[in-house]
Amino acid sequence: MSKASKITLVLTSLSAVGIIYGVHYVQEAEQQSMYQGVIKDKERQRIKHERAEELRLQQALQKEYEAIQPVAARPKG
Repeated sequence: MSKASKITLVLTSLSAVGIIYGVHYVQEAEQQSMYQGVIKDKERQRIKHERAEELRLQQALQKEYEAIQPVAARPKG
């Protein structure tokens, strides 16, 4: 095997290994990015649920207060 063919074999082998490593690195980074999106979505859903529960409690409290002391409608203006 000539010296030029050995150099070519080594360079192509190193390039292939580098490309494979790069692809795996990019895949891992994308997977972590997508997982962070799932975590953010779960947090948004939790906050939305808390706000809906708080709204439900406020509405129940308003009905309870209006039963004790009726509120007149405000004039538009």
